Amino acid sequence: MEVCWDFLQWLGPDMAIKILMCLEDPSDLVRVCSVSSSWRQFVIANSLSKQLFIRMFPEVSSIARAIEVKNTIEPVEACPENSTEWECMKRDHRVYAFLARGLTSVTRKDCILEAISASSTDNYPDESIENTLEARDRVEQRASYWSSEGEDDPTVPETLVYKLIAKLCVITEIHVQPFQAFFQYGFPIYSAKAVRFRMGHPRSPIGIGSDSRDEFDTGNESTDSAFIWTYTSPEFPMAQENRLQKFKLPEPVLCIGGIVQVELLGRVQKQELDNLYYICICHVQVVGRPLSLPFDVEILDPSGRCSLRYCPKAEHCSSPTRAPEEGEASEPSRFRTLAASVMGWEHMILNTLLGGGVVIDGHDSGNDSDDELVA
Repeated sequence: MEVCWDFLQWLGPDMAIKILMCLEDPSDLVRVCSVSSSWRQFVIANSLSKQLFIRMFPEVSSIARAIEVKNTIEPVEACPENSTEWECMKRDHRVYAFLARGLTSVTRKDCILEAISASSTDNYPDESIENTLEARDRVEQRASYWSSEGEDDPTVPETLVYKLIAKLCVITEIHVQPFQAFFQYGFPIYSAKAVRFRMGHPRSPIGIGSDSRDEFDTGNESTDSAFIWTYTSPEFPMAQENRLQKFKLPEPVLCIGGIVQVELLGRVQKQELDNLYYICICHVQVVGRPLSLPFDVEILDPSGRCSLRYCPKAEHCSSPTRAPEEGEASEPSRFRTLAASVMGWEHMILNTLLGGGVVIDGHDSGNDSDDELVA
């Protein structure tokens, strides 16, 4: 009689974990779960989905305690009283698998939704931060750029703050183009000496549909006090050239909260008219992958703990997106209960990763039905 061996059992748990953690794509881990029930149990019991997610985005290791199994299902309790430890582990596995899929299945694009504030503006609104959202340096025969106020001291920095199209984005690079004053003698370029980037979230929520600029342009609250920065990049030297300069981050950064600050360090160009130093920027892009539309995240407290919602059939979640073009349909957000069989949800993720879209059986009476999960 032929004996069938389970490959993972034959390897032993330590070697099996080491091999499975060599996987780089969340879809591969979902395929592992589809091999057999014993393989699926092994992946869940050893929290491999969570380990893969943290390895993909190592910057979240500082908040790993805020997204432990105990806080994945309910904000306070580890699990409902009638839940078993195994049910908690399954739900934790599902959260990280969905989250990893959502952050890797979207094509990279410019993630800026709107400009929030600038540390100073020389001539508002003609030289406001709003102009940096325009890809061209001339609009309707007029120069389009943001300008700082003039300074005697060339070391005085400036900051530009932007709101992203989603509260959870993986940012890979940021592009900044200095402005060349074609209307001044010698065509000077008002670049900075260097740039640095910060990412984080507001101390108090920015309401959906509210005008963020009204909240932070009053001058009564600095960006340092209005936001909590969870990531700070190294400094990048900026060339005094009229081109879109691309600054690639050392590693992809998970921005939780959807706020990015561009810090412009040092001034290189004086204006001949008043002999003061200025920084002028004509365009900024924040390039990355926003959390895909079936997800939304809400910051619960200043520590960065967040509530992750999954709405598989919602075309638009509550995170703001750019207004649809004329003629496009726009549906309101609808949070649906995720109801899937014990194995079915894994096939659902795999189907989405392979381009087939998400299919939910809303009438399934299976286990683990959640529509809000706290990370």
